[in-house]
Amino acid sequence: MSTLKELSAKRMSKSVKFMGEDVKIYKLSVAEVLSIQEKSKDAGATETAGFEVLRTVIRMAVEGAKELEDGDFNNFPMDELSKISAEIMKFSGLGEPAGKSA
Repeated sequence: MSTLKELSAKRMSKSVKFMGEDVKIYKLSVAEVLSIQEKSKDAGATETAGFEVLRTVIRMAVEGAKELEDGDFNNFPMDELSKISAEIMKFSGLGEPAGKSA
């Protein structure tokens, strides 16, 4: 049996499709969610700020994405980036549609 302290270092993951390929995403930690929320406060100001939040979410939660440069994100289709970001948020328990409850 694991202790809560041991579990605090564990990252839950699952595979999702991105551009037709399987990639591994991780659940965001509380600290990561708080960081994203802080960045999101300014995201409504400009489209560029919103894209910065999207890049942050993907870098935090997609295996191998930490190595991506900002310019690398410009090579992906926008809808694919939005879909994987939404999948990460849903997997992390955020962004559930209104009226839906477990």
